[in-house]
Amino acid sequence: MTIDSAIEAFIQYISTERRLSALTVEEYKGGLRLFATFMKEHRIVDIEDISHLEIREWQVHLSDVGISARSIKTKLVIIRSFFKFLRRQGWVKVDVMAKIVTPKTPKHLPVFFTEKETAKIYDDNYFDDSFEGFRDKLLLRLLYETGMRRAEVLGLKESSIDFSAKSVKVLGKRDKERIIPLEKEILHTIKCYFSLKSENGLTSEAFFVRTDGKPFTQYDVRKIVLKYMGQFSNADRISPHVFRHSFATHLLNEGADISAIKELLGHSDLTATEVYTHVSRQHLKETYKHTHPREIKKDN
Repeated sequence: MTIDSAIEAFIQYISTERRLSALTVEEYKGGLRLFATFMKEHRIVDIEDISHLEIREWQVHLSDVGISARSIKTKLVIIRSFFKFLRRQGWVKVDVMAKIVTPKTPKHLPVFFTEKETAKIYDDNYFDDSFEGFRDKLLLRLLYETGMRRAEVLGLKESSIDFSAKSVKVLGKRDKERIIPLEKEILHTIKCYFSLKSENGLTSEAFFVRTDGKPFTQYDVRKIVLKYMGQFSNADRISPHVFRHSFATHLLNEGADISAIKELLGHSDLTATEVYTHVSRQHLKETYKHTHPREIKKDN
């Protein structure tokens, strides 16, 4: 079987059977495309001809061209999943990934916006008095107040909002639904936004739309976050996902129960949520260092 045919079958599998998100499927496609290109350049076109030696060569090649250890690790996860699928189908017999060592990557704590920085998204002076300005402001506030993933925001419909229950229904990874409560002020803002959509002749059921009525893409969300948070924040990284980190970190700093945060984020395992406890501890250390009288005297 050719590499291209195997990849096509695998992408079909993760899209329809595993039902991975569109963003994840695109990431898998990109990694497999790089892998296939490298193999073809080395005159390997059939999956049966790939051994652990070729995969090691590809891994070294990625490092040589400047791909980070973290990115290489992600790509190896994709290839490992790909070959696991091929073995289940009986298209390859040997586990070629068994001898592949995943590079170690330094553990980084999640980046988050400070409360002072996020406060600026509630200042109307930073937003244009137009449909776009109102929409952008709502997008930022919804990201921060719900901790939704970018893909989840893109999946929202007008019908996702339950005004009577004061909540939003979110479709998460693997089509897992969860309900996130919404406070009174943002519900009022959402009602105003829906009215503005209607007044501008934007009849799409999609929650967030462009001025031409087309639903938002992942690029639109990222562009808006960079536009505003690039002005407001000094964070090392600025992206829609940083709002998710900020949501969890700020809740934890205010004493929220970690199990409740887990449910709000839609994590299937508490381990994924516990990383924010490390962020919170670091926050406490920094607060102590910069505010306790004894520590201030030491610095002076």
